Amino acid sequence: MASLKALKIRIGSVKSTQKITKAMKMVAAAKLRRAQEAAMAGRPYAERLERVMASLASRVGVTEGSSRLLAGTGRDQVHLIVVATSERGLAGAFNTNIVRAARKKAEELEAAGKTVKFYLAGKKGRVLKRFYPNAIVGDRDLSTVKNVAFADARGIADDLIARYEAGEFDIAHLFYAKFQSALVQIPTGMQIIPVAIPVDKVATSGADAVVEYEPDEEAILADLLPRNVAIQIFRAMLENAASEQGSRMNAMDNATRNAGDMIQRLSIQYNRTRQAAITTELVEIISGAEAL
Repeated sequence: MASLKALKIRIGSVKSTQKITKAMKMVAAAKLRRAQEAAMAGRPYAERLERVMASLASRVGVTEGSSRLLAGTGRDQVHLIVVATSERGLAGAFNTNIVRAARKKAEELEAAGKTVKFYLAGKKGRVLKRFYPNAIVGDRDLSTVKNVAFADARGIADDLIARYEAGEFDIAHLFYAKFQSALVQIPTGMQIIPVAIPVDKVATSGADAVVEYEPDEEAILADLLPRNVAIQIFRAMLENAASEQGSRMNAMDNATRNAGDMIQRLSIQYNRTRQAAITTELVEIISGAEAL
Protein backbone atom coordinates (compact mmCIF):
# COMPACT_ATOMS: atom_id res chain seq x y z
CA MET A 1 0.00 0.00 0.00
CA ALA A 2 1.29 3.45 -0.89
CA SER A 3 2.38 5.71 1.94
CA LEU A 4 0.52 8.87 2.90
CA LYS A 5 3.34 11.02 1.54
CA ALA A 6 3.35 9.21 -1.81
CA LEU A 7 -0.43 9.55 -2.13
CA LYS A 8 -0.28 13.26 -1.26
CA ILE A 9 2.42 13.86 -3.88
CA ARG A 10 0.43 11.94 -6.49
CA ILE A 11 -2.76 13.90 -5.75
CA GLY A 12 -0.84 17.16 -6.15
CA SER A 13 0.64 15.96 -9.42
CA VAL A 14 -2.77 15.00 -10.84
CA LYS A 15 -4.21 18.36 -9.76
CA SER A 16 -1.43 20.15 -11.62
CA THR A 17 -2.11 18.05 -14.71
CA GLN A 18 -5.81 18.85 -14.42
CA LYS A 19 -5.07 22.58 -14.42
CA ILE A 20 -2.97 22.18 -17.59
CA THR A 21 -5.60 20.14 -19.45
CA LYS A 22 -8.33 22.58 -18.43
CA ALA A 23 -6.27 25.51 -19.72
CA MET A 24 -5.54 23.66 -22.99
CA LYS A 25 -9.25 22.98 -23.43
CA MET A 26 -10.05 26.68 -23.05
CA VAL A 27 -7.32 27.66 -25.52
CA ALA A 28 -8.54 25.07 -28.06
CA ALA A 29 -12.13 26.30 -27.67
CA ALA A 30 -11.02 29.88 -28.35
CA LYS A 31 -9.02 28.85 -31.43
CA LEU A 32 -11.79 26.56 -32.68
CA ARG A 33 -14.20 29.39 -33.39
CA ARG A 34 -11.75 31.24 -35.65
CA ALA A 35 -10.61 28.04 -37.36
CA GLN A 36 -14.19 26.92 -37.92
CA GLU A 37 -15.16 30.26 -39.46
CA ALA A 38 -12.16 30.08 -41.80
CA ALA A 39 -12.97 26.51 -42.84
CA MET A 40 -16.63 27.32 -43.49
CA ALA A 41 -15.72 30.45 -45.45
CA GLY A 42 -13.32 28.50 -47.66
CA ARG A 43 -15.69 25.68 -48.55
CA PRO A 44 -18.00 27.42 -51.09
CA TYR A 45 -15.13 28.63 -53.28
CA ALA A 46 -13.29 25.30 -53.23
CA GLU A 47 -16.44 23.28 -53.94
CA ARG A 48 -17.54 25.64 -56.70
CA LEU A 49 -14.10 25.59 -58.31
CA GLU A 50 -14.15 21.80 -58.20
CA ARG A 51 -17.50 21.77 -60.03
CA VAL A 52 -16.32 24.33 -62.59
CA MET A 53 -13.19 22.27 -63.24
CA ALA A 54 -15.25 19.13 -63.80
CA SER A 55 -17.63 21.00 -66.11
CA LEU A 56 -14.84 22.56 -68.16
CA ALA A 57 -12.91 19.31 -68.36
CA SER A 58 -15.98 17.42 -69.54
CA ARG A 59 -16.66 20.08 -72.23
CA VAL A 60 -13.11 20.21 -73.50
CA GLY A 61 -12.42 16.51 -73.24
CA VAL A 62 -9.00 14.89 -73.26
CA THR A 63 -7.03 15.53 -76.44
CA GLU A 64 -3.46 14.96 -77.47
CA GLY A 65 -2.44 18.50 -76.52
CA SER A 66 -4.29 18.60 -73.20
CA SER A 67 -2.44 19.51 -70.03
CA ARG A 68 -1.07 16.60 -68.06
CA LEU A 69 -3.01 17.88 -65.05
CA LEU A 70 -6.16 17.12 -67.06
CA ALA A 71 -5.20 14.25 -69.33
CA GLY A 72 -2.92 12.45 -66.88
CA THR A 73 0.19 10.54 -67.83
CA GLY A 74 -1.68 7.75 -69.57
CA ARG A 75 -0.78 5.39 -66.73
CA ASP A 76 -2.07 4.69 -63.23
CA GLN A 77 0.77 2.59 -61.86
CA VAL A 78 2.40 5.01 -59.37
CA HIS A 79 0.13 6.66 -56.80
CA LEU A 80 1.21 9.46 -54.48
CA ILE A 81 -0.73 9.81 -51.22
CA VAL A 82 -0.51 13.30 -49.72
CA VAL A 83 -1.14 13.02 -45.96
CA ALA A 84 -2.06 16.34 -44.32
CA THR A 85 -1.79 16.23 -40.52
CA SER A 86 -1.01 18.64 -37.70
CA GLU A 87 2.33 19.63 -36.21
CA ARG A 88 1.21 19.07 -32.62
CA GLY A 89 -0.24 16.14 -30.73
CA LEU A 90 -2.64 15.93 -27.78
CA ALA A 91 -5.56 16.12 -30.20
CA GLY A 92 -7.24 12.79 -29.57
CA ALA A 93 -7.55 10.52 -32.59
CA PHE A 94 -7.41 13.38 -35.11
CA ASN A 95 -4.03 12.53 -36.66
CA THR A 96 -4.44 8.79 -36.14
CA ASN A 97 -7.66 8.68 -38.15
CA ILE A 98 -6.08 10.50 -41.10
CA VAL A 99 -3.06 8.20 -41.11
CA ARG A 100 -5.30 5.14 -40.81
CA ALA A 101 -7.38 6.24 -43.82
CA ALA A 102 -4.22 6.86 -45.85
CA ARG A 103 -2.84 3.43 -44.92
CA LYS A 104 -6.11 1.77 -45.89
CA LYS A 105 -5.96 3.43 -49.31
CA ALA A 106 -2.32 2.39 -49.70
CA GLU A 107 -3.14 -1.21 -48.86
CA GLU A 108 -5.96 -1.25 -51.43
CA LEU A 109 -3.65 0.12 -54.11
CA GLU A 110 -0.85 -2.31 -53.27
CA ALA A 111 -3.32 -5.18 -53.36
CA ALA A 112 -4.20 -4.06 -56.91
CA GLY A 113 -0.51 -4.19 -57.87
CA LYS A 114 0.12 -0.43 -57.78
CA THR A 115 3.19 1.38 -56.48
CA VAL A 116 2.47 3.70 -53.54
CA LYS A 117 4.46 6.72 -52.42
CA PHE A 118 3.77 9.19 -49.61
CA TYR A 119 4.11 12.95 -49.33
CA LEU A 120 3.81 14.19 -45.74
CA ALA A 121 2.46 17.65 -44.89
CA GLY A 122 2.63 17.85 -41.12
CA LYS A 123 4.85 16.39 -38.41
CA LYS A 124 2.37 13.84 -37.10
CA GLY A 125 2.22 12.07 -40.44
CA ARG A 126 5.80 10.92 -39.98
CA VAL A 127 4.52 7.85 -38.16
CA LEU A 128 4.10 6.40 -41.66
CA LYS A 129 7.88 6.13 -41.87
CA ARG A 130 7.63 3.12 -39.56
CA PHE A 131 5.36 1.29 -41.99
CA TYR A 132 6.71 2.62 -45.31
CA PRO A 133 10.34 3.63 -44.66
CA ASN A 134 11.28 3.62 -48.34
CA ALA A 135 8.09 5.13 -49.75
CA ILE A 136 8.32 8.65 -48.28
CA VAL A 137 9.26 11.02 -51.10
CA GLY A 138 8.41 14.33 -49.43
CA ASP A 139 8.20 15.69 -45.89
CA ARG A 140 6.88 19.24 -45.71
CA ASP A 141 7.74 21.10 -42.51
CA LEU A 142 4.82 23.27 -41.37
CA SER A 143 6.09 23.99 -37.86
CA THR A 144 6.55 27.68 -38.68
CA VAL A 145 2.96 28.06 -39.90
CA LYS A 146 0.89 29.71 -37.15
CA ASN A 147 -2.10 30.77 -39.24
CA VAL A 148 -2.98 28.86 -42.39
CA ALA A 149 -2.31 30.96 -45.48
CA PHE A 150 -2.81 30.29 -49.17
CA ALA A 151 0.90 30.80 -49.78
CA ASP A 152 1.66 27.67 -47.72
CA ALA A 153 -0.78 25.61 -49.77
CA ARG A 154 0.60 27.10 -52.97
CA GLY A 155 4.12 26.02 -52.03
CA ILE A 156 2.98 22.43 -51.51
CA ALA A 157 0.98 22.49 -54.76
CA ASP A 158 3.93 23.81 -56.77
CA ASP A 159 6.14 21.07 -55.35
CA LEU A 160 3.59 18.38 -56.20
CA ILE A 161 3.07 19.69 -59.74
CA ALA A 162 6.84 19.83 -60.32
CA ARG A 163 7.18 16.22 -59.17
CA TYR A 164 4.24 15.26 -61.38
CA GLU A 165 5.75 16.93 -64.42
CA ALA A 166 9.02 15.14 -63.67
CA GLY A 167 7.19 11.81 -63.87
CA GLU A 168 7.56 10.78 -60.21
CA PHE A 169 3.92 9.64 -59.98
CA ASP A 170 0.80 9.20 -62.09
CA ILE A 171 -2.04 9.98 -59.66
CA ALA A 172 -2.08 11.98 -56.42
CA HIS A 173 -4.58 11.55 -53.59
CA LEU A 174 -5.05 14.00 -50.71
CA PHE A 175 -6.08 12.87 -47.22
CA TYR A 176 -7.26 15.21 -44.48
CA ALA A 177 -10.00 15.50 -41.82
CA LYS A 178 -13.19 17.27 -42.87
CA PHE A 179 -14.64 19.33 -40.04
CA GLN A 180 -18.26 18.50 -39.32
CA SER A 181 -18.62 19.58 -35.70
CA ALA A 182 -16.54 19.93 -32.57
CA LEU A 183 -17.30 16.26 -31.87
CA VAL A 184 -17.04 14.83 -35.39
CA GLN A 185 -14.14 15.08 -37.85
CA ILE A 186 -14.36 12.83 -40.90
CA PRO A 187 -11.16 11.46 -42.52
CA THR A 188 -11.52 12.31 -46.22
CA GLY A 189 -9.61 11.31 -49.32
CA MET A 190 -9.82 12.86 -52.79
CA GLN A 191 -7.92 12.75 -56.08
CA ILE A 192 -6.26 16.06 -56.86
CA ILE A 193 -3.90 15.17 -59.74
CA PRO A 194 -5.02 14.77 -62.47
CA VAL A 195 -8.41 16.44 -62.06
CA ALA A 196 -11.14 13.87 -61.51
CA ILE A 197 -14.07 14.11 -63.96
CA PRO A 198 -17.24 12.59 -62.43
CA VAL A 199 -19.11 10.18 -64.66
CA ASP A 200 -22.36 12.13 -64.27
CA LYS A 201 -20.59 15.28 -65.51
CA VAL A 202 -19.45 13.50 -68.64
CA ALA A 203 -22.96 12.19 -69.22
CA THR A 204 -24.61 15.60 -68.79
CA SER A 205 -21.91 17.78 -70.33
CA GLY A 206 -24.20 18.70 -73.19
CA ALA A 207 -26.78 20.22 -70.83
CA ASP A 208 -24.78 23.40 -70.31
CA ALA A 209 -23.60 23.81 -73.90
CA VAL A 210 -25.27 27.23 -74.07
CA VAL A 211 -22.60 28.66 -71.77
CA GLU A 212 -19.93 30.65 -73.61
CA TYR A 213 -16.47 31.13 -72.11
CA GLU A 214 -14.13 34.02 -72.78
CA PRO A 215 -11.35 33.17 -73.36
CA ASP A 216 -11.95 29.60 -74.53
CA GLU A 217 -12.13 26.59 -72.26
CA GLU A 218 -8.56 25.47 -72.96
CA ALA A 219 -7.10 28.83 -71.90
CA ILE A 220 -9.20 28.88 -68.74
CA LEU A 221 -8.19 25.34 -67.87
CA ALA A 222 -4.51 26.13 -68.33
CA ASP A 223 -4.80 28.79 -65.62
CA LEU A 224 -7.24 26.98 -63.33
CA LEU A 225 -5.68 23.52 -63.25
CA PRO A 226 -2.65 24.50 -61.08
CA ARG A 227 -4.82 26.83 -59.02
CA ASN A 228 -7.31 24.02 -58.35
CA VAL A 229 -4.57 21.86 -56.83
CA ALA A 230 -3.51 24.69 -54.52
CA ILE A 231 -7.12 25.50 -53.57
CA GLN A 232 -7.93 21.90 -52.66
CA ILE A 233 -4.79 21.68 -50.51
CA PHE A 234 -5.68 25.03 -48.91
CA ARG A 235 -9.16 23.73 -48.12
CA ALA A 236 -7.65 20.61 -46.56
CA MET A 237 -5.38 22.74 -44.37
CA LEU A 238 -8.30 24.90 -43.23
CA GLU A 239 -10.43 21.84 -42.49
CA ASN A 240 -7.53 20.27 -40.60
CA ALA A 241 -7.02 23.40 -38.51
CA ALA A 242 -10.65 23.38 -37.36
CA SER A 243 -10.71 19.61 -36.87
CA GLU A 244 -7.52 19.69 -34.82
CA GLN A 245 -8.86 22.29 -32.39
CA GLY A 246 -12.20 20.50 -32.06
CA SER A 247 -10.52 17.17 -31.41
CA ARG A 248 -8.06 18.74 -28.94
CA MET A 249 -10.87 20.47 -27.05
CA ASN A 250 -12.69 17.15 -26.63
CA ALA A 251 -9.51 15.30 -25.69
CA MET A 252 -8.58 17.87 -23.05
CA ASP A 253 -12.16 17.89 -21.70
CA ASN A 254 -12.00 14.11 -21.28
CA ALA A 255 -8.56 14.36 -19.69
CA THR A 256 -9.80 17.00 -17.23
CA ARG A 257 -12.76 14.85 -16.20
CA ASN A 258 -10.58 11.74 -15.91
CA ALA A 259 -8.16 13.70 -13.73
CA GLY A 260 -11.06 14.71 -11.48
CA ASP A 261 -12.13 11.09 -11.14
CA MET A 262 -8.58 10.04 -10.32
CA ILE A 263 -8.25 12.79 -7.70
CA GLN A 264 -11.46 11.57 -6.09
CA ARG A 265 -10.24 7.95 -5.99
CA LEU A 266 -6.83 8.95 -4.65
CA SER A 267 -8.43 11.16 -2.01
CA ILE A 268 -10.57 8.25 -0.81
CA GLN A 269 -7.50 6.02 -0.72
CA TYR A 270 -5.56 8.72 1.14
CA ASN A 271 -8.30 9.14 3.75
CA ARG A 272 -8.58 5.38 4.26
CA THR A 273 -4.81 5.01 4.60
CA ARG A 274 -4.71 7.95 7.01
CA GLN A 275 -7.57 6.50 9.06
CA ALA A 276 -5.86 3.11 9.14
CA ALA A 277 -2.64 4.73 10.38
CA ILE A 278 -4.53 6.61 13.13
CA THR A 279 -6.35 3.44 14.16
CA THR A 280 -3.06 1.54 14.33
CA GLU A 281 -1.52 4.24 16.53
CA LEU A 282 -4.55 4.21 18.85
CA VAL A 283 -4.40 0.43 19.16
CA GLU A 284 -0.70 0.61 20.01
CA ILE A 285 -1.32 3.31 22.65
CA ILE A 286 -4.20 1.38 24.23
CA SER A 287 -2.27 -1.88 24.18
CA GLY A 288 0.70 -0.18 25.83
CA ALA A 289 -1.51 1.36 28.52
CA GLU A 290 -3.10 -1.98 29.27
CA ALA A 291 0.30 -3.64 29.55
CA LEU A 292 1.22 -1.22 32.34
